Amino acid sequence: MKKLLSAVAVAATLASAAHAQNVAVVNGKAIPTSRLDAAVASVIARNPAAANITADQKAELRKNISEQLIKQEVLAQQAQKEGLENSAAYKSAIELARQGVLVNLLVEDFAKKNKPTAAETKAEYDRVVAMNQGGGKEYKSRHILVDDEKQAKDLIAQLNKGAKFDALAKKFSKDPGSGAQGGDLGWADPAGYVPEFSAALKGLEKGKMTQTPVKSSFGYHIIKLDDIREAQKPQIPPYDEVKDRIEQQMLSQKIQAFETSLREKASVK
Repeated sequence: MKKLLSAVAVAATLASAAHAQNVAVVNGKAIPTSRLDAAVASVIARNPAAANITADQKAELRKNISEQLIKQEVLAQQAQKEGLENSAAYKSAIELARQGVLVNLLVEDFAKKNKPTAAETKAEYDRVVAMNQGGGKEYKSRHILVDDEKQAKDLIAQLNKGAKFDALAKKFSKDPGSGAQGGDLGWADPAGYVPEFSAALKGLEKGKMTQTPVKSSFGYHIIKLDDIREAQKPQIPPYDEVKDRIEQQMLSQKIQAFETSLREKASVK
């Protein structure tokens, strides 16, 4: 009798431990608690305000996400029963998802290893301050940035035949900041750009564009000079107010250069 009770106690303990490790078991398949933890962390990461929710609110959030995970598992099992895993659409979506996860992990790993140091960030701030001391010239320009030199040459040919610069920039430029604005970079001191871009820009006449692609660490640029004016001294905020923003900008530039270098080295036939 004692042995029987002992066996029942052990079974109950194991069942309790298994339940703690899982959100639920749906038709025999476990949904691990680690999946719930990751989903909750993702929601909070996408919504910074959620980081300050109360314990009760977090418990409610976990409950709601748990129900979503259970529903998702139920539906996924039904899809499997109907053989949808064998469809071309499923396989294509899985491959895209696999690549997306790998790319995100690669970028995250690169960012961790290449985060700008405090000295680099301060040096960049000092460079910008020195560049904006007033005097000299400011250039209003726009550009189209692409990965491929041949594509850049094709776009130049289209522009020379009368195509609209802003329309091509919106359609083809991979610069997320200026592309949506028709390639517009606004007013700036050319010294603020990478050397290749700066040299090409200063060599242009007002209203003209580069007739050959300008290669930089970001890719291939088509540059157009809209106007020139005397530089105006801006109000620059203290370093402590902008250091995080500078760090993020510098890191974004490093990531973009890293992606471009990999693209250039790849064998594409």
